[in-house]
Amino acid sequence: MKVVGFAGYSGSGKTTLVERLIPAFRLQGLRVSVVKHAHHHFDIDHVGKDTYRHREAGAFEVVVASDKRLALMREFEQPTQLSVHQLIAELYEGVDWVLVEGFKDSDLLKIEVWRAQSNKPVRYLNDDFIVAIATDSPDQLPHATQRPVLDINDADAVMNWLITHEKRFDYRLETF
Repeated sequence: MKVVGFAGYSGSGKTTLVERLIPAFRLQGLRVSVVKHAHHHFDIDHVGKDTYRHREAGAFEVVVASDKRLALMREFEQPTQLSVHQLIAELYEGVDWVLVEGFKDSDLLKIEVWRAQSNKPVRYLNDDFIVAIATDSPDQLPHATQRPVLDINDADAVMNWLITHEKRFDYRLETF
């Protein structure tokens, strides 16, 4: 599998770019998974549903499945911060690409998502794992870079760059 991260500040367009990349990869016949960092109070379950009731009763894990999807919910007894590598290990092995949103401080190769209008600093100056910058304003990058600069609004071009350089993104879980 290939793994690439997308790092940037809130509002930079990470989710929109990942959302556009998924169908672009799918049109190439590739299977894509996403790992997303969330705030600690998120929930995908709802009060009154059987799975919610099972969790509230104290189940450590609840797996719910149909002929269309599977969901695993795990309750940690103590606050637990899983690494991005532990989360990738949870994914199905038959995936071609894993797109990681968030985990900006991870040791994964990443594309920085940056917009000048955000007035946020760039990360590529201090992060050796950033291999490219996706932006809508390349002429406004505050510092020159030798890294490729990609058009944040052209998901096909970003995907083509990733596929062209796919060997760089080979991921072997046993190395982590």
